[in-house]
Amino acid sequence: MLAAVRRLPSTPGVYRFRDGDGRVLYIGRATSLRSRVASYWSDLRDRPRLRRMMPLVAAVEAVACDSVHEAAWLERNLLGRRKPRWNRARDGQESTVHIGLDLSPRAPGLRILYAPKPGCFGPYLGGLRARNAVSALHRIRPLAYTGAGLTGAERDMAQARGVTPGDRERLVASITAILARDPVELDRARTDLIALRERAAENLSFELAAEIHEELAALDWIASPQRTATLEPAELRAAGFADGVLVLFRVRAGRLDEWTQRASTPERARRYLAETPEAWRPFAQRNAELAAGLQAGPK
Repeated sequence: MLAAVRRLPSTPGVYRFRDGDGRVLYIGRATSLRSRVASYWSDLRDRPRLRRMMPLVAAVEAVACDSVHEAAWLERNLLGRRKPRWNRARDGQESTVHIGLDLSPRAPGLRILYAPKPGCFGPYLGGLRARNAVSALHRIRPLAYTGAGLTGAERDMAQARGVTPGDRERLVASITAILARDPVELDRARTDLIALRERAAENLSFELAAEIHEELAALDWIASPQRTATLEPAELRAAGFADGVLVLFRVRAGRLDEWTQRASTPERARRYLAETPEAWRPFAQRNAELAAGLQAGPK
């Protein structure tokens, strides 16, 4: 078992444990699959429930994700569909939110939404992270100060920030690109936040520097790549095949909520591979190779 754990990648992902009869015992997520899964074979004295589970574990399976945010969504989706015996909660603890871009001339700006609306961005896991990301964007792209309904104090702040209603179109374009994960605009946003954080530290404003640091982490969270939960009501199946192992992912209503793997021949796998959308093929194939590697004997 530990030989298989050592073959896990040090990337974010979701893992599950099966017993000797193939039943799923537990599903979890990790920032680093290898270190997180290995921790179950260390001291679990403060986790008696998991300590009772571990003698039942006969196999480890994993999906390597492109970000911690994607892993969080995948865990939530899988648990929402079917909760294994040893998982306590059916869903994760984070709330599901969206970010809306209000373009009204009087009060433009970003809003946290708990239900999707046309033109919004997301979905995101974690209301606090989303609010911190909105604060980060307001700090570096102060769209709210271009509104026609500003108070006197807000007009003074707009003047201090050098923002006028004439900047509205530029700021909207930049914010839209950032939320759409445009790499150039994201890099500029990160650079701007890092500069503000360093300036605050140089001025011994350590509390402000820490606040900006949290905002930077939140912006990275919402901007990280993730395909397991979308606003589009996609319905699809994606497959990967490697060394006799077929891995299948099922997306329903924009949520990847089913992950199966089984032994297969290339001939039987061919029809599943043929129907896999091109955009999903690298993800599915990478995880088929991971599945095959975890089932292989010690090297």
